[in-house]
Amino acid sequence: MPNPSRVKQIAEQLGKDKGVILQEDTFFTSKRGRLKLRRFSATHGELIYYERPDKPGPNQSHYVLCTTGDLDGFKKVLQEALGIDGIVRKKRHLFLVGQTRIHLDEVEGLGNFLELEVMLQEGQRAEDGMAIANKLMEKLGVKKKNLITSAYIDLIKKRS
Repeated sequence: MPNPSRVKQIAEQLGKDKGVILQEDTFFTSKRGRLKLRRFSATHGELIYYERPDKPGPNQSHYVLCTTGDLDGFKKVLQEALGIDGIVRKKRHLFLVGQTRIHLDEVEGLGNFLELEVMLQEGQRAEDGMAIANKLMEKLGVKKKNLITSAYIDLIKKRS
C-alpha cells in the first residue's frame, strides 16, 4: 500500500472505525482451498476454510467458519493430520463502509496492505459486489497496478 496513513484517513471519512485486531493465522496443508486457524486471543479463535481465485482485482470467495475456544487442541489435531503450511501474523485495523469491511493490515515480515471484503446480501450477484469494491478502490486511491494476486501466506512463503 503506497500511503497507509492517507488510506486510513480516507477510510475514517468513509466508514465506522471498529478498532484494531491482532490476528495469528496458522495455515494447514490442504488439497484444495485454504484451511487456517485464526487466533484472536488465548481463548478465542476461528477455524476457516475458504476458496478464492488467485487473480488480480475483486474476486468472489466461498468460506465456512466455526468459532472455537480450544485453539491449542484444534492446532495440535490439524497439525498431526495435515501439517502446518505456514503462519501469518498481522495487526488489522477494521473499518465498516456499508456492507464492506475495509482491512488495513500490517503483516509481519511483509508490510502494509489494504483488503476489501464486500459481504454480499441475499439476492446480490457477484458483479454487484465487484462494482462496490471497484468504487471503494477508486475512493481509496487504489491503482490497478498495486493489486496483488496472492494471499499473505503465499507472499511469506515466497520470501523464505
